[in-house]
Amino acid sequence: MTGNTKAPSKFGVLIFPGFEPLDVFGPVEALQMLSREVKLDITWIGPTLAPVSTAPKDIEMNTTGSLIDTRVVPTHTYDNPPKDLEVLLVPGGMGALAEVPTSAAPVSFIEKTYPKLKYLITICNGVELAARAGVLDGKRATGNKDTWKTTIAVRPQVHWVRVARYVVDGNCWTSGGVSAGIDATLAWIAHVYGEEVARKGANFMEYEWRDDRNWDPFAYIFGAEV
Repeated sequence: MTGNTKAPSKFGVLIFPGFEPLDVFGPVEALQMLSREVKLDITWIGPTLAPVSTAPKDIEMNTTGSLIDTRVVPTHTYDNPPKDLEVLLVPGGMGALAEVPTSAAPVSFIEKTYPKLKYLITICNGVELAARAGVLDGKRATGNKDTWKTTIAVRPQVHWVRVARYVVDGNCWTSGGVSAGIDATLAWIAHVYGEEVARKGANFMEYEWRDDRNWDPFAYIFGAEV
C-alpha cells in the first residue's frame, strides 16, 4: 500500500440512462481483479432501483435501428446512497451530455457527494458530469478526445489537458475515452495498493496496460483542439 494508512474499500459506480458500457465494465473488471487481493465492496448507484439502460428509447443513441440494450440493476439510489462511500466511479456516454435532461440528477449527486469522498474517478466524457458539478474547478482534467471541443466548453474553470491518457489532480482521476478508463483505474490501483497488485490484475485480464499517462495518440487522431 503506497501513501495511505488505510486504503479505501467502499466503491460506488454512478449509473444513469445512456451510460457507456465499457466506461463501467472495464474499470469494474480491474476492481474485480483487485478484490482477489483485498476486501472491497462495489455498489451501483442509479436514479431509482429500476434497471438502468445503456440505450433508453428517449435518448438518441444511433440512427441504424440497432437493438442494443444492456441494463444494470442499482443497489442504491441518488437519494439513498451508501453512507460510507469512499471512491466514486463516474462513466460517460450519451446520457452524460448536458442536453440530456436526465444528466442533471447525476451532476447534483456528484456535487453533494464529492466532499465526502477519498477519490473521484471519471471515465471518458463522464468528466463533463463532474465538471458541471463544479468539483473540478481549478483542477487539471482530461476527457474523450473525439468530443473534446464540447467537453472543454462545459466548464472553462477547469484546466483542461488535451494530450493525456489520464490526469491526476489531488483526489480526482480523470481519463480519456472509453478504454482509457481501464488504464486510469489500474494506475489508481497502483497508486493506492502498489504496482505489483495492479500489474497482476492487468496480466490476469490479459490487458496490455498503458501505464504512461502522457501516451495519447487519440488527441491527434481526433484533432482535439488545444
